Amino acid sequence: MAWMTINGGERGQRTRYGAAATLVLWLAAGALLTGCAGTVVGAGATAGVAAYQERGLEGAARDLKVQAAITELWFNFDHTFVVHLGLNVYEGRALLTGAVDDAKVRADAVRLSWKVEGVKEVLNEIQVTDEGGAVVMARDTWITAQLASRITFDETILAINYDIETVTGIVYLIGIAQNQDELDRVKAHARTLFYVKKIISHVRIKGAS
Repeated sequence: MAWMTINGGERGQRTRYGAAATLVLWLAAGALLTGCAGTVVGAGATAGVAAYQERGLEGAARDLKVQAAITELWFNFDHTFVVHLGLNVYEGRALLTGAVDDAKVRADAVRLSWKVEGVKEVLNEIQVTDEGGAVVMARDTWITAQLASRITFDETILAINYDIETVTGIVYLIGIAQNQDELDRVKAHARTLFYVKKIISHVRIKGAS
């Protein structure tokens, strides 16, 4: 899930949106991967939120485990990675985002991500750029919050299946769309927002191979 990534710094901070509660997924990950069913039950009705995702509770828990493993590798290699880079894992597909000024950081992040068991694909969207600062960060935060709100209140969109990242005005999407029309509607919402420069989608259409 998107909220797990550690945030910090100025130019490197990203903003993200995930539909299910992080705490619930942490509990679910521990329960499903260790066989402790009571932990899931103890999470209460909120656990059902994750279950409503197309990837299901188990799928969300597996993704969270992969994300934790990648984050740990990054941190052990260079603790600044978790400050300047964003990470979303969905169905084993690791979306790497962020803004850095050194191409080697991007290459190392990709290399380390592939080392984790369960990673099916690494989507390298890390920008090598000098653009950033407090103003850009604030705009990115605003874009993500606005888009998250709009798709959540759009009854034709199952927003729970989408994660959103915004970096230097570029909106990144990952998740599962019910159909192309739904995905087009999400993109349309993004295009109406100020400061959005581009939309890059890694969303899978439900039922598509």
